[in-house]
Amino acid sequence: MTEETFDQFDAAAEAMAEPRRTRGRRRAGGRRKASFWPTSELNLDVPLFLAVFALLIFGVLMVYSSSWDFSLREYRDATLMFRRQLVTMTIGVVAGIVAYFIDYRFWRKYAVLMIVGTIGALVAVLFLSTGMVTTSRALVDGSYMPGEFAKVVTIFYLSVWLSSKREQLVAVDRGILPLAAIVGVMAGLILLQPDFSAAITMVVLGGLMFFLAGGSMKQIGIMLLVASVLGALFVSVSATSQARISSYLDSLQDPTQANNHILRSFEAFVKGGWFGVGIGLADTKLTGLPVAPTDSVFAVVGEELGLVGAGALALLYGVVLWRGMVIAREAPDMMGALLAGGITIWITMEAYMNMGVMVGLLPFAGNALPLISYGGSSLVSVLGALGLVLSVSRVSKLQSNKNERIVDATTRGRRGERGWGLSRARRAARTGRN
Repeated sequence: MTEETFDQFDAAAEAMAEPRRTRGRRRAGGRRKASFWPTSELNLDVPLFLAVFALLIFGVLMVYSSSWDFSLREYRDATLMFRRQLVTMTIGVVAGIVAYFIDYRFWRKYAVLMIVGTIGALVAVLFLSTGMVTTSRALVDGSYMPGEFAKVVTIFYLSVWLSSKREQLVAVDRGILPLAAIVGVMAGLILLQPDFSAAITMVVLGGLMFFLAGGSMKQIGIMLLVASVLGALFVSVSATSQARISSYLDSLQDPTQANNHILRSFEAFVKGGWFGVGIGLADTKLTGLPVAPTDSVFAVVGEELGLVGAGALALLYGVVLWRGMVIAREAPDMMGALLAGGITIWITMEAYMNMGVMVGLLPFAGNALPLISYGGSSLVSVLGALGLVLSVSRVSKLQSNKNERIVDATTRGRRGERGWGLSRARRAARTGRN
């Protein structure tokens, strides 16, 4: 090669090395802060996205099929609930997109504000709700249920708190006691609404996240023991909880002794058989299946799409669980791992709880089927939370791609030092020695 050619290679190498030196100085001066502004790279976890998309489409179809009769009787408008679901789905999708494109670490500084605001909303429910069955857990004329958003906020706050205290979790006064206080306040306020199933979900999530953060099994056992004792005390004074547990125990011995809700669900699955009667053709929702668009929507799925359709729905949640845990395992930091793992476990746990209740495997809980059941607060909170999970995946892939580029550039540089890639000064010095 001519000397001019070597000069061109040197200039190109300097141009490539300059950004790396700049990044090195930026890292040396301190950790780069998470930016509010999104990057242009998607780095989307495709299996998780497709599973969520399929669940959303599936949910819209089932809400339309299961709600028209209920909506006509309650609101004198057969499509009102369906239209509301479309609006809230749009809001939830926008929330998920925003959460996806913004680095999840950006929200860390707002964690305390989020938890304080959520506690305030839960307290407000106790004083400002109308007391009606459908709105006793809601504000703003029944359109905002703080208990649904409290689950996401608690997971996010615990992700931030546990990742910052990971070296102190073994200490009782700095680990299990503060965690019990955080989870206890949130679960207690939800329990007062009352919402026993949501309170149990909160306690279980707290224990699981403490375990994922590296907490000892002894501490987790103590926390679960205390929670079980408190739960038993609540059941002993709650006639509704006693009736549900008694009915569940009776149904285990004889399924025909289950409560009317579960019996109508059994009826729907029997009518559906293996392949169902077809979307929109179920009649159990018209003849007494309680709250078909919300708690009982899985029974409508069983009748209209059969065991095959119900099994496919369960598999979609399995994909969400699989990809969410993979994202948690590959997260760039402990906060991301806890956030992705906590959200994934919460969503899939509620899904399988709802399905288990409808087939008589679990006591009646009253929780919605995520992404499928009618309900604005539930849908928006779940979609926003899934956006955070995808954000963890995006940040992880961006960091992995950056590391690969650095390794690749370093490898090319080392190969160059053994051949023509030497700088002009070093080549001249070598020539002079020869």
